[in-house]
Amino acid sequence: MAYAIKEMHYTIQGEGYHAGAPIVLVRFSGCNLWSGREEDRHQAVCRFCDTDFWGTDGPGGGSYATAEQLAQAIQRLWPPQATPEARKRVLCTGGEPLLQLDTPLLEALHARGFTIHLETNGTLPVPPEVDWVCVSPKAGAPLVQRHGDELKLVFPQAGLDPEELLRLDFSHFYLQPMDGPRYAENLRATARYCLEHPRWRVSLQVHKLLGLP
Repeated sequence: MAYAIKEMHYTIQGEGYHAGAPIVLVRFSGCNLWSGREEDRHQAVCRFCDTDFWGTDGPGGGSYATAEQLAQAIQRLWPPQATPEARKRVLCTGGEPLLQLDTPLLEALHARGFTIHLETNGTLPVPPEVDWVCVSPKAGAPLVQRHGDELKLVFPQAGLDPEELLRLDFSHFYLQPMDGPRYAENLRATARYCLEHPRWRVSLQVHKLLGLP
């Protein structure tokens, strides 16, 4: 199959458990909760999304005809001077990467020594070949993937009670303040909630603080 990629670059993991780690970010084009077009936002399941995942016109973006071609492009982004001890990480995100991420690509990445991280909205089952699973549930969307390594909830979301999510089978639970015009208020609310419910931890978008894409 051909893979539609919005953008792809070497950066710092910005969110969640691996925040601060060097990683190759691969943003797949397309999502099943919103078209990505502003004129369709009023119909979206997830109306607060702040990510541009529509099209293939971003840095490193394009259409890759085969898994091997895409895996080779990802390999070229990893610094050649990196020592063997440095873990090669690739983050598959979107949009919703599981609309495209498949076994041939996962196998091609593993063959090149990559540890594969995934950020998904949880509406589709995750292939067993993925090494690190981060689910970010969205209110109003069915949650199919109910286990993984970390659950990261954009907060606050009407219709999603964080305490209900603690029943799911994840090792780490994060609250990430919703971006937008009320960010400062959401940041305070997130910190307050984590202080009152200490099983949750705060996730911030470190890459934005560092001025990275």
